[in-house]
Amino acid sequence: MNKKLFALLALVAILSTVLASCAPAEPEVVTVEKTVEVEKIVEVEKTVEVEKLVEVEKLVDRRVVLYNSYMSDPAPREADAEMVKMFEDANPEISIQHSTVAHEDFKQAIRAYLTASTPPDVMTWFAGNRARFFIDKGLIMDISDVWESEGWVDSYPAGFKAMSSVDDKQYFLPTSWYWWAVYYRKDIFEQYGLTPPETWEEFLAVCDTLQENGVTPIAIGTKYRWTTAAWFDYLNMRVNGPEFHINLMLGKEKYDDPRVAAVFNDYWAPLIDNGYFIDDPAAYSWSEALQFLIDGEAAMYLMGDFLRDSYPDDKEGDLDFFRFPIIDPSVPVGEDAPTDGYFIAANSQHPEDAKAFLGYLGSVEGQQYMADTLGRLPTNMDVDTSSFTEMQQKGLELIQGADFVAQFYDRDTTPEMADEGMNGFMEFWANTDKVADILSRLELTREEIFVEE
Repeated sequence: MNKKLFALLALVAILSTVLASCAPAEPEVVTVEKTVEVEKIVEVEKTVEVEKLVEVEKLVDRRVVLYNSYMSDPAPREADAEMVKMFEDANPEISIQHSTVAHEDFKQAIRAYLTASTPPDVMTWFAGNRARFFIDKGLIMDISDVWESEGWVDSYPAGFKAMSSVDDKQYFLPTSWYWWAVYYRKDIFEQYGLTPPETWEEFLAVCDTLQENGVTPIAIGTKYRWTTAAWFDYLNMRVNGPEFHINLMLGKEKYDDPRVAAVFNDYWAPLIDNGYFIDDPAAYSWSEALQFLIDGEAAMYLMGDFLRDSYPDDKEGDLDFFRFPIIDPSVPVGEDAPTDGYFIAANSQHPEDAKAFLGYLGSVEGQQYMADTLGRLPTNMDVDTSSFTEMQQKGLELIQGADFVAQFYDRDTTPEMADEGMNGFMEFWANTDKVADILSRLELTREEIFVEE
């Protein structure tokens, strides 16, 4: 009996042990399931991290070009941004860091940009003396290799190549140009039976008729001085001829010359003294003064074709232009046709990618877009002009009919002389009887700036 009891107790003990070992089985299954869920969460987190890392690596691998532009008016700014996007779409490995600076602020800041240790790579600027000033100081890069590789030597007229070159090397990319003319309200002219004047006498007669009918003949905004320079350019070229004008810009003629005094006393002063311009023009920028033309308070405006960029589309049908009137028929006809473009800073940190961007800006595709979008006349002669508007065709004819094409006062002379000259024009506007004093001071400046041979 004892043996049987012992055996029975042993069996119970074994069963208890087995049952005890089996009891936790269900919780262990739950634990395993939880462990699997944790593993799944970790896998998702790792996947997200990898995707983010890939995106960061793509951004790091993308090369950068710094581009500063003065195209700050609404339409040019939009077109400029679209050009950047078009280039980036075609060159996804390059990122253009695009900064737009107000036009007048850009003019003041460009020297600081160019002398910085890490300047913007590509910048907008003006052809002529404005570019030559920085080229001579070694601040603009030689891009002769771009001209050669892009074929611009053959597809750009010789004149555009010449204005971009110093000592047979190319430093500038001209991409667009525009004409200057006297823009006018066709509907106002028709209302008073006026036709676009061709001579100075006809122009004065138009001004008198408009004034008699309560319309200010001419709009202008002189808050920024360069608008006054346009009047000097045209009056001097019409009175003394474009050759004399350019020689004055180059310091080869004197500001106190009686021929220059005649421009101020005999032609410019009467326009101001007779009240042909809007009141207090110094209170307005050129674009602010444009509102007088838009509203019909003024009938004419001497301005570059970029004026149309800021003119309401629904009113542009009433807008037209005519050549600045002829004063002396024996004098060759000079016209202002400023040329804009781009350059690369001499200290560019990304020269090869900057050259690629410049190549696109000067290409047929790039210039075709700007011509079609803004109406700018291209420098690349391979651009299709068959779809140009009547206004563009008229602008082409105006320039083609000129005997000489100048840039603009502050582009054709040195920056220092242009600064003093425009100060003088502003002083003259407020004091038309001080011509002799103003021209005497300008002559002293000319003598200081241009070394006599």
